[in-house]
Amino acid sequence: MAAPALALSQQIMYSEEEYLRLENDAFEKSEYFQGQIIKMAGAAPNHNRVKENVIGEIYPVLKKGKSCRSSSSDQRIHIPANSLYTYPDIVIVCGPNKFSKLDRITIINPSVIIEILSASTTDYDRSLKFKLYRDIESLQEYVTIDSRKASAQVFRRMPDNQWILADDAFSLTESITIRTIGATLQMADLYEGTENVSNLLPPSEE
Repeated sequence: MAAPALALSQQIMYSEEEYLRLENDAFEKSEYFQGQIIKMAGAAPNHNRVKENVIGEIYPVLKKGKSCRSSSSDQRIHIPANSLYTYPDIVIVCGPNKFSKLDRITIINPSVIIEILSASTTDYDRSLKFKLYRDIESLQEYVTIDSRKASAQVFRRMPDNQWILADDAFSLTESITIRTIGATLQMADLYEGTENVSNLLPPSEE
């Protein structure tokens, strides 16, 4: 996701209704969490390139399946269990959209969330953000893809509601699988057109 900036105020607490009213009139996106409004900064070229590549790779799969649809970072989601409003880089919903009680824009039932990591968001997306996402009952997989180096992880919810690291890749010769939509993504395709992206593992000799 694009980098979260500092909260607008450490003193003022906002209701969800106030946040939505301000957000719907704003030129820049902000998150909301436990009364705080948090500005989101812009993304770097590699971040945007990886995001567009992922969308391009999953689109044909989703088109064939018909029941799942993807949205990019303009789609706001809400987690009623912990109050978070945010804009994931990519959201996949399988089945009909379900919306927040406060509007018909914000969805609450993503099946897959994909975040593109950058220097300023890696810790947040892998720790607190992931913890908050796990409160989404409909969420089946959480995917993180680094924009600076060949690195991707797929976390999956198990039948006992525990989360596991189900797949990972650390080389442009590898791939990851998003089981919810039946898509296997080649790392080389995800990083096509990026600059200064390095392998974490040497290329396979096979």
